[in-house]
Amino acid sequence: MSSSLAEKNILLAVTGGIAAYKAAELVRLYVKAGANVKVVMTATAESFIPAKTLGILSKQDVLTDVSRENAASVEHVAWGRWADAIVLAPATANSLAKVANGIADNVLNETLLASNAVVKVMAPAMNEQMLANPATQRNLQTLQSDGWTMVEPETGFLAEGYEAKGRLADLEKIVSTTGKALAADGADSRDAFDNQPLKGRRVVVTAGGTKEPIDPVRFLTNRSSGKMGYALAEAALAAGADVTLIAATKRDCSAAIHLVLAPSAKEMLKAVEEAMLDADAFIGAAAVSDFALEKPFDKKVKKTSSDSHLTLDLVQNPDILKTVGTQKKPGQVVIGFAAETNDLLQNAERKLKSKQADMIVANDVLAPSAGFDKDTNQVTLIQANQVPIEIGPKSKTAIAEDIIQQLVTILDGQ
Repeated sequence: MSSSLAEKNILLAVTGGIAAYKAAELVRLYVKAGANVKVVMTATAESFIPAKTLGILSKQDVLTDVSRENAASVEHVAWGRWADAIVLAPATANSLAKVANGIADNVLNETLLASNAVVKVMAPAMNEQMLANPATQRNLQTLQSDGWTMVEPETGFLAEGYEAKGRLADLEKIVSTTGKALAADGADSRDAFDNQPLKGRRVVVTAGGTKEPIDPVRFLTNRSSGKMGYALAEAALAAGADVTLIAATKRDCSAAIHLVLAPSAKEMLKAVEEAMLDADAFIGAAAVSDFALEKPFDKKVKKTSSDSHLTLDLVQNPDILKTVGTQKKPGQVVIGFAAETNDLLQNAERKLKSKQADMIVANDVLAPSAGFDKDTNQVTLIQANQVPIEIGPKSKTAIAEDIIQQLVTILDGQ
């Protein structure tokens, strides 16, 4: 999922089509992507999926016509203003007509009218004749001209029992579209990041756990997801930098980031050395495998009944951070990561010296809010002759922004 969804407020508006039951999985996907989710739904939608289910998954109260009547505050206005993005899914023909014409006859429509969210995504789902009806098509055109992004319905098996266009779009696509729309909106306001202090600078970031082949179907790797590296690339981009992201794993990222896929340590080193020829800074966030097979098998290794053991001949991989640190040119800044399970500060300080880095970002991967494949982190920034800076626990997106701010400080101090 897009990192653009991390810490974003998503208001999911669920209307009363048969596809409303999919709202549960949609909520789960947004939450998994790091978003804060609130759900508003129509009374008809509640006949397909209980509000309680969506409330449990979103960890928020669900706004309905009944809950609005019992509330002492004007919740629909507050919820509308809270949202960074509105997602109308599934969007029935009836709901599209009401939203397109500003009709506020239920709490869902009132909330949408009260919102000033720039990002608005709709995912229609209905019978193919209703979708093709000129009135529905006019309403869709009106909404798109009003700034709504449409996720086209798909051709598939409909509730009527036959194949036709009108099925709700793939949920991953709806989530991805929301992330891209938020990223595009954020790109227009990047000067909010301290007036883009890295404008004109070139920053190289590595991400993900490298993969060292054993045979054509197996490889050695680690638990790194790449989330921290991708978050750093996005934060550097937001600060105005020209960003090259060299990643072992592919994730969604802003189109303005130059993404280079380098699965193994040797491939990553080659890409890093090329990118560093004209770069101002390097941030080595990738978890690079220390060892690789000296000679991977060219065919799949088969198990045999006669031998219950397999010996792999491993050799050390190149040390990317040390290579960059020892080869850095005057004015280049090198930042590395230290994922530790014990003696955090001592190991990080040792790494700072041995790799000739300007800063080490140390994190205890056993800490509850830190480590691999999590959306949060907790780190300590280590620099020579300076007091360690502790950051977090908080989202990896926020951690990345703090690290980039420290990079700006180092560059400005040279």
